Amino acid sequence: MAPGLERCMYCGDNQGTDIDHFEPIRENPLRTFDWSNHLLACSLCNSHLKRDVFPLAVDGTPLLIDPSSEDPAAHLHLSLATGEYLDLTDRGKETINVFRLNRGILIRGRRRAYRVTPLLLKDWRNAVDKGDLEDAADCAAAIWEQPTADVVHAMFHQALAPGADDIFMDDSEALTLLRDHDVRAALLPGL
Repeated sequence: MAPGLERCMYCGDNQGTDIDHFEPIRENPLRTFDWSNHLLACSLCNSHLKRDVFPLAVDGTPLLIDPSSEDPAAHLHLSLATGEYLDLTDRGKETINVFRLNRGILIRGRRRAYRVTPLLLKDWRNAVDKGDLEDAADCAAAIWEQPTADVVHAMFHQALAPGADDIFMDDSEALTLLRDHDVRAALLPGL
């Protein structure tokens, strides 16, 4: 949930301008200066949507996904075709609701990123094949630094999932690139 260059760790679209206390100060004042409780967020997600909202399960565990320490894929599924997040768990549902992750502007941005990313992947591959490492680096930066780079993560993840041929049926070349070991090794951090 924290993709892109200096982007909000919740929506991934806006520039991170605020420091959010993941666990609000009113819930746990002892975490006020706890570095791992400070997340980069945009003012919309931090000050207007989340504010001091911090839903808890019956057992007292947080129902929001902590984007700095958890893989959101266990709780959220991004439908590449629609640009909408689908909840897989109660935590995913609460995170979608609190941060309004399916608001229109985010959906449009994700759908555009889904159209642009295969083009950038092809440009990256062409640059690498030509030995133009500077152009390849520029393409890689464009892929990962775009707003809604969560789409890129979802594309790489879903390319290996059952049914990937159906998901990417309109662009088999992109699917081939997303599955290519060299592409994954070069573009996926921590592979």
